[in-house]
Amino acid sequence: MRQMRSGYRCVVAKALCYRAVQAAGGRDWESETMRKHYRFYGEVQGVGFRYRASQAARSLGLTGWVRNDYDGSVEMELQGTEAEIDRVVEMIQAGRYVNIIDMEVKKLPEVVGERGFDVRM
Repeated sequence: MRQMRSGYRCVVAKALCYRAVQAAGGRDWESETMRKHYRFYGEVQGVGFRYRASQAARSLGLTGWVRNDYDGSVEMELQGTEAEIDRVVEMIQAGRYVNIIDMEVKKLPEVVGERGFDVRM
């Protein structure tokens, strides 16, 4: 279930959610640039997660970074539209050996002037 900026919860297709938010006077969340911080748990280290994340983000022109953490999780920040960010996460989850069991997500302020997507050590 997705929590949208206007407070509505939608379990239907994104297009229907978008129309519902617009009808309620919401903003165009599909094309507005935003930044999100993720922490992924599960089988996410040693399975090509960072490589897949960097390839997905770069292919869509997103900025940000990804890194392994000492507790076995992976942290990532992405900046782009909501649809682009969601697509990167979908592309990562489609990885053959990646098994995301849980993830934490929070919205952050945009980083002005950031260029590219980095794999941090």
